[in-house]
Amino acid sequence: MAAALIDPALTQASALADEAPPRKRPRPGERREQILQCLAGMLEQPGTERITTAALAYRLQVSEAALYRHFASKAQMFEALIDFIEQSMFGMINQIAQQEESGLAQSARIVQSLLGFAGKNPGLCRVMVGDALVGEHPRLQARMNQFFGRVEATLRQSLKLAVEQDAVASGFDPAQRAHLLASYASGCLFRWARSSTASQPVGGTEGVVHILLA
Repeated sequence: MAAALIDPALTQASALADEAPPRKRPRPGERREQILQCLAGMLEQPGTERITTAALAYRLQVSEAALYRHFASKAQMFEALIDFIEQSMFGMINQIAQQEESGLAQSARIVQSLLGFAGKNPGLCRVMVGDALVGEHPRLQARMNQFFGRVEATLRQSLKLAVEQDAVASGFDPAQRAHLLASYASGCLFRWARSSTASQPVGGTEGVVHILLA
């Protein structure tokens, strides 16, 4: 019986495959971070329709089952993004409270930090204002509402300190000013979330904050 013909090219390809190093497995937590980064990136486009796990898996070139090995649901993915927002912002707020003795300076920097964070993270900005949470679990929007409530409470404390330091005019109401500052910041975020600009300008807001604190 004649020997079977063997294609040399196939033989070479098989040898190369045998010599190729095994595919590197993601480090613990790395795939989870990749999923969240991809989700945040997909949220950056204004007018984006509700993101499905199928679309997210397609973008990552993995199966939906691979997503569910790291998150039990899409709601958990959004909760992880909100966790990151909270940890980032309140970490910065704590630093500001430690670095700034002036209550007025604290409140101004808190607003600027909030706007700066949202301006550099368009996808997360859409989470913060709730655009990305439409149609998702109601608890997600409730958490963002609580987030802004905490920010306003922190501003109120800083402005109470400004009153104690005699750094403001007579009749200055810390609660009203804190609400005004929080509302201004929220308004900026809503406008940016609906803008097509990838990164939002923050520099021009300093003058407005100064006026609101006057």
